[in-house]
Amino acid sequence: MTDAAFFDALRHALWVGVKISAPILIVALVTGVVIGLFQALTSVQEMTLTFVPKLAAMLCAFWLSMGFMTGALTSLYGDYIIPLIEGG
Repeated sequence: MTDAAFFDALRHALWVGVKISAPILIVALVTGVVIGLFQALTSVQEMTLTFVPKLAAMLCAFWLSMGFMTGALTSLYGDYIIPLIEGG
């Protein structure tokens, strides 16, 4: 394997990692902003108020995007990594 092929595979794998983590990170960001606005508007400064809803929203986002994540990883390995290993 040449250096160019290795770095191309690494770049491709990192891009897939960014794509599959984006739904959960976006949901966590939006939930955090909404809860932060709620806390600022009501002057409620409770630590569990930020943690529990954000965790629940992230779990829901993970559950809903699990098929997308599995498909992206399967296509990465089936279309890119395994042919590289086989030498194709």
